[in-house]
Amino acid sequence: MSKMMAVCIDSFGGPEMLEVRKIERPEPREDEVLIQVRAASVNPVDYKIRSGQYPAVKEKDLPKVLGRDVSGVVVKCGTQVSEFREGDEVFVMLDRGPGGYAEYVTVSETLCAPKPATLAYTEAAAVPLAGITAWQGLFDHGHLQPGQRVLIHGGAGGVGHLAIQFAKARGATVATTVAAEDKEFVRSLGADQAIDYKAERFEDLVSDVDLVFDLVAGETQERSWAVLKDGGTMVSTLSKPSEQQAQAHHARATNYVAQPNAAELTEIADLIDEGKVKPCVRATYPLEEAALAQERLQRDHIQGKVVLEVRN
Repeated sequence: MSKMMAVCIDSFGGPEMLEVRKIERPEPREDEVLIQVRAASVNPVDYKIRSGQYPAVKEKDLPKVLGRDVSGVVVKCGTQVSEFREGDEVFVMLDRGPGGYAEYVTVSETLCAPKPATLAYTEAAAVPLAGITAWQGLFDHGHLQPGQRVLIHGGAGGVGHLAIQFAKARGATVATTVAAEDKEFVRSLGADQAIDYKAERFEDLVSDVDLVFDLVAGETQERSWAVLKDGGTMVSTLSKPSEQQAQAHHARATNYVAQPNAAELTEIADLIDEGKVKPCVRATYPLEEAALAQERLQRDHIQGKVVLEVRN
């Protein structure tokens, strides 16, 4: 069997638990493709899993290769694969199987989408998990329509910076709360209103919002009921909004976990290739420095995304 380099955890803990080592290179099943990974993005879920704070991953699931999205090249196809062939460039949000911090990963062909032609592998890897999270929050759960108003909490981060662009592409008006140093960045993405969450109260500046897309939770979520129009919607990637408050505002309120969806990823790729959306990669690290990349994402206030580059 061939070996490959991968970043694994054997037990939960800090960044020092990430170990770079050689493991068996996987073989695709009948309905799977083997992807030679060129880049893998780093997401908050990765350090939550690493530290044991992600309920879906238990001690019994270890050892585990981390990473939930990649871009790369199909190098081998299972016997029943029909949509892709060797040499195809793809990007994909992985399911909860093998992770993407590795030189190769196997994945069902149904989860893969053709890589946007206008993006390099590094930028393409930044898109799947953050992009699908933003897309499903705004459209599948938030039902955002052209002409509506959306308030996005945390608009400068991995999910938020794509959500701003998706909402604008759909014809919505976008307000977003960010740190003072991020105002210019989110305006450059198309945000109509950028609010400094430390110096300004968004309740004083925004009202009658159709959708609150909450990437922050806590008191920010609680305060958001004041700006939601009667009959509006509040969607969070974190804690579930109050059912009591929702009833008082005749509102829909939900939280969710993003699910892999190749059709949505293909729509996102089309918007990217049309020039309507561009992922922002603020920092890159070699695969071997995954621990440093996670540390930075966890510690610093990063605009956009952090990506691992894989030198095969």
